[in-house]
Amino acid sequence: MTSKQQPDFDAIVVGAGFAGLGLIHYLREAGRSVKVFDKASDVGGTWTWNRYPGAATDSEGYYYCLTFSKELLQEWSWSQRYPGWEETHRYMRFLADKCDMWPHIQLDTEISSAIYQKDEGHWLIITADGDEHTCKYFISAMGMISQPYVPSIEGIDDFKGPIFHSSRWPEGLDYAGKRVGIIGAGATTVQMLPVMAETAANVTMFQRTPNFIMPAVQKPMTPEWEKEIKENYDEIIAKCRNHSFGMAFDSPVGRLAAETPAKEREAIFEELWQVGGFRFCFETFDDLLANPAANQMAADFITSKIREKVKDPETAELLTPRGYPLFAKRPPLDHGFYEAFNRDNVRLVDIKDREPIVEITETGVRTSENHYEFDIVVLATGFQAYTGAQEALEIRGLGGTTLEDKWESASTSIMGVCVADFPNLFMITGPQAPFANLPTSIEQNIMWITDCIKMMESKGYDVCAPLQEAEDAWSAHTAEIHDQTLMAQGDKVHSWMMGANIESKTPRVLVYFGGANVYYDKLRESVDNHFPELEFERLAS
Repeated sequence: MTSKQQPDFDAIVVGAGFAGLGLIHYLREAGRSVKVFDKASDVGGTWTWNRYPGAATDSEGYYYCLTFSKELLQEWSWSQRYPGWEETHRYMRFLADKCDMWPHIQLDTEISSAIYQKDEGHWLIITADGDEHTCKYFISAMGMISQPYVPSIEGIDDFKGPIFHSSRWPEGLDYAGKRVGIIGAGATTVQMLPVMAETAANVTMFQRTPNFIMPAVQKPMTPEWEKEIKENYDEIIAKCRNHSFGMAFDSPVGRLAAETPAKEREAIFEELWQVGGFRFCFETFDDLLANPAANQMAADFITSKIREKVKDPETAELLTPRGYPLFAKRPPLDHGFYEAFNRDNVRLVDIKDREPIVEITETGVRTSENHYEFDIVVLATGFQAYTGAQEALEIRGLGGTTLEDKWESASTSIMGVCVADFPNLFMITGPQAPFANLPTSIEQNIMWITDCIKMMESKGYDVCAPLQEAEDAWSAHTAEIHDQTLMAQGDKVHSWMMGANIESKTPRVLVYFGGANVYYDKLRESVDNHFPELEFERLAS
């Protein structure tokens, strides 16, 4: 009898961003061989692809990082509160350099398919060039917001100038003195538009749904602030681990907007507005996400700020969100977005109610009312969140079923990390995981996966099969919580958090809103109870 064939690697990972680098560290520490493939030409994930003008983190940089090394936390220095993409990308390379990760990484390699081999209990991974690799554990680390989405627009291939998705920014593109059209008004455009408007001849934003946008309040990292951070990193990490959105905030704060006198409530709103960032959401009052009346109070405060910042009343009105609660869409942070509309070279077009886009022509964009001439068209049209990257690959589990087929009507999982009928497959922040500070969630997912693999190896298991009943239970739990929140209205405003921005798919529950801290506790409970969501098996030699 011949012994079972050994795979090329214990684990193959797709994606060399935060998740891929983190997996190298944790799996290597666990004594496992690991190979990370990425179709990009550098590590960085999101921060390699998203190089548009103004691209920056929306979490404060000092906790938008991996925390496995206290020494590296002390060694690295951030230059400002919200690092731009260049700085975050340098940080990723710093991690790869300091931790000697490069031997485990193969760049410029696109994975086209991953097919489970039932008899061997292995995955067969095939690259776009036809190279084949095998592994026991296949891990998707491709990111929850990484697969670009381009809607069907008539004539999109006819435009004679540069036209591209914002996450695929052409290297060396010069937009100075050019006429630029931006289709989309989400977080990317909020960052990009004010920067481009400084040198472009003019910038036109085509908006479907206006956002609730809060001020970033960017500021440099001073020596005093950095010293305070580095002296308290253990506390900062603990705050992230125990916060409902994985952030180093002092919340809950023990007060409710609905029970606070109006004058005092407005003063608290104003104080945190001046502090900036998502602290306005989480350090003002504890009932903004659950109580419709409290939510409306915060929404009214934000819309009053739009009218203060935008001089033209009609433009301010078009930029004011209507008909949905604050947080039903993910709120972006403002680095001068509203003020940009006071410039003579910035124009706003409402494509939802006034001028729907009819087609893209050789020279611009035609709406129902006008034809706008452009030299460059940017498609800031978002992403197929949570599932898009996995569905872009041919990932086949038991019986040859693909993930894309399984997720046709509902994108279900067990805690966003595994899927029934796909043995030995793990995901980082897959569907029905929380939407939270991503490095925090990523690292918690990695620790769960690593603990699972360590347990399997110690007991000689070949296969972990996610249980369908566990998937059904998690999906039901996620949906029940979602229905209790204001986020349930996300399908009405084409929120990517509901998958409602994808024309070809029905909205579905993609996010666990029970609290990231609660979710992290459930991951730890799973480990402590020896992974009851999974069935383990030893194959014959």
